[in-house]
Amino acid sequence: MLRPDTYIGSIEHQHQTLWVLEEHTGKLIYKDIVYVPGLYKIFDEILVNAADNFQRDKSMNLIEIVIDPEANKISVWNNGKGIPITMHREHKCYVPAMIFGQLLTSSNYDDTEKKTTGGRNGFGAKLANIFSTKFMVETGEARSMKHYTQTFRNNMQDQGDPVISTLEKKQNFTCITFWPDLAKFKMQKMDSGIISLMSKRAYDLAGVTDGKVTVTLNGQPIRVKNFDQYCDLYLKNKESLADELPKIVEKKHDRWEIAASLSDG
Repeated sequence: MLRPDTYIGSIEHQHQTLWVLEEHTGKLIYKDIVYVPGLYKIFDEILVNAADNFQRDKSMNLIEIVIDPEANKISVWNNGKGIPITMHREHKCYVPAMIFGQLLTSSNYDDTEKKTTGGRNGFGAKLANIFSTKFMVETGEARSMKHYTQTFRNNMQDQGDPVISTLEKKQNFTCITFWPDLAKFKMQKMDSGIISLMSKRAYDLAGVTDGKVTVTLNGQPIRVKNFDQYCDLYLKNKESLADELPKIVEKKHDRWEIAASLSDG
């Protein structure tokens, strides 16, 4: 926390021209915004975790993202395979507590493995925990029929006891909810700049799951079913350009899809 830029990037307000979501039109626009990169980073860590779960469990078909500036709360829920609700033999704690509440416990260091997931160094979602006043992990594991909830407070310093119960029905899910410590980012509340950037990131996620995962943002499904449609958010976001820009989309194999078009200058 004394060197936040080493782990999450700058905690200062920055002016930058970026693609963001214009909420009232649902279009992606290129505009000047003011945002704090560190706050965006901790949100992205949670979002990438959900995306990674799709790589591990192809039966997963739903990611729900809620950004609530009034309550200063963000949650990301997915119905992929739940986190094992067992004690870790080496670290002597429950696996969800290890993943989200203990540093330097990554298992993603194999450089010979073809990487399709985003995490690596054992920080990941723990950074969101460290830079939040409150952080809650909830997961359901269909195999064991267990439901696990745990709450951390005060920048991960206060760790609540896990609450483990029996699932009412056989289901897998994981939900991370966190309340960013806005004082650490020199902010009073989540403003329009950071919200528009986070919202655009939800559209990124919808664009790369190839129609196999429905992504919702604040309860509304994002109507992007594939990478082709995602590209149109950039190419056809102005009515005057809707029929003028040519586009070639080619899918080389299951990992790479490429689109080419003209820029508007």
